Amino acid sequence: VNSGNRPLPSLEYPGYGAVISRELAGPPELPKFVAIPNSAQRPGFLGVRYAPMNTSATPSIGQPFRVRGMSLEGGLTVDDVEKRRNLLTQIDRTFGEFESQSQLLDGLDQFGQQAHQMITSTRSREAFDISREDPGFTKQFGESGFGASCLLAVRLVEAGVRFVTVSNGGWDTHRENWDALKNRQLPALDEALSGLFNGLAQRGLLDSTVVYVTGEFGRTPKINTERNGRDHYPRNMFMLLAGGGIAGGRVLGESDETASLPKNEGFSPDDVAASFYHALGIDHTKEYHTSTGRPIMIVRDGHVIPELFA
Repeated sequence: VNSGNRPLPSLEYPGYGAVISRELAGPPELPKFVAIPNSAQRPGFLGVRYAPMNTSATPSIGQPFRVRGMSLEGGLTVDDVEKRRNLLTQIDRTFGEFESQSQLLDGLDQFGQQAHQMITSTRSREAFDISREDPGFTKQFGESGFGASCLLAVRLVEAGVRFVTVSNGGWDTHRENWDALKNRQLPALDEALSGLFNGLAQRGLLDSTVVYVTGEFGRTPKINTERNGRDHYPRNMFMLLAGGGIAGGRVLGESDETASLPKNEGFSPDDVAASFYHALGIDHTKEYHTSTGRPIMIVRDGHVIPELFA
């Protein structure tokens, strides 16, 4: 689900954010891939330079939000940072010949450059501070941490970040499924997603932003009688796509009468991935090469779902 490819023991595929970070340009003072608060997506064989920037915290509505390491602490000034950066550059040049073949060190160099640009940029710090947002605009996201994270996602997209993930836990309903969904999970999800779609539209961003909502897998059609919950179930699930290029207001596919399996031919995560990249103008059949020179397609087995764009 996180990469559009079925796992292989000998190869770790890059997640969506890593591919998009490689393929799409963005402002140099902002990370291309931000995860709120953390991401399960990994850069895989593309290397650490395409890993996400994790906020490692969830914002709260109406409160200033600061990401650790993005502000100048201990009385440091921009001039101090520039001097330290120049010294580091000189050291790097001295030892550069020993690092030229290291993917890890190349990635760390990239991180260092980006960190320098971020902490010296007012624009980057302001993009993360949701307390600067108009209260009327903020209200539509609700009061939950997930809503605040969706508000932050809108601000980051508006600033130029190319890929944002927002994690929302609590869906592992092995017990008391009905109560957990009705009274906790679904109201917050409904309010936050409504705010996300409306907020992007109000900022003129929805037509150029693809929104992808998914879980890891479905839940069992039958309630487990001991705990009144639903367990893990990978054979049938749904995903939501909206925004840029997606023809909205429709349901593609159908489950059988017990919601156990697709009624007819289903769509795979590989197909959704190919379609997601297609909406972003990225050819999912493009090949990358691993550090050993092995050619690997972005999405190996998926096909674009034409009905999504009709």
